[in-house]
This record gives sequence, structure tokens and C-alpha cells, in this order.
Amino acid sequence: MQTLEDALSKLEKSSFRSGFRLSGKDIEYIREKGIDTVESHARDFVRKKLAPAEPVKDGKQTPTHGHPVFKAMHATACCCRGCLNKWYKVPQHIELSESRQEKIVRLIMAWIEKQMSQAER
Repeated sequence: MQTLEDALSKLEKSSFRSGFRLSGKDIEYIREKGIDTVESHARDFVRKKLAPAEPVKDGKQTPTHGHPVFKAMHATACCCRGCLNKWYKVPQHIELSESRQEKIVRLIMAWIEKQMSQAER
């Protein structure tokens, strides 16, 4: 099982995944709302968009903009069940356990926190 750092390092090698960055507006939103609120949003998005065995509009359910978590979901290949399967071998067509959902949220948040740290430099 790979660590969060291993996963983030692997994602950085993908020209598509590494092209996602938080915008100034995203960073401002995170600072205004707070990281705990953004994590709560991530947990909710994962539960609604990824956890069902057959997500509505799977493969197209996650926008690329409109919320920092959406960008993070694409950057971490946690945007649809197909990407989760391809990148992390998460089985399709079965409901995601609470434990699996939490791992996804931790990866999304690790990417966001890394982006925030880079923005502060």
C-alpha cells in the first residue's frame, strides 16, 4: 500500500494530473472558510460523488472548477470510479466503505495542504 507522499509523487509525474493548481481564488476561499470546512466539503463530495456503487454520471460527475476540492479530486485521480480503479485499483460497481472514503479524503486534503504550503512561499 502506498503512502500519501508516494501517491502525490506518482501523480506529479503525470502531465495531466500535475497540471492542476489552486488558483488565487481557491486559496482565498480555503483561507476564508478554513481547512476544516474544506475537509468537510471533501468528505461530502466523496460520499455523494464516489461512494455509491453506481455513481450518477460516473466519469463526468466532478467539475474541474467551482470549488478547490473539485480541482484536488482531478489532481489526485479521485474524480470518478474509473480513475480510482486505474490509479489505485479501487474496485468498481461496489459501494465504497467508510474506510476507503476516508483514505480518499486524506489524499485530497494532502494535495490541498501541499498546494497551500507552496502558495505561502
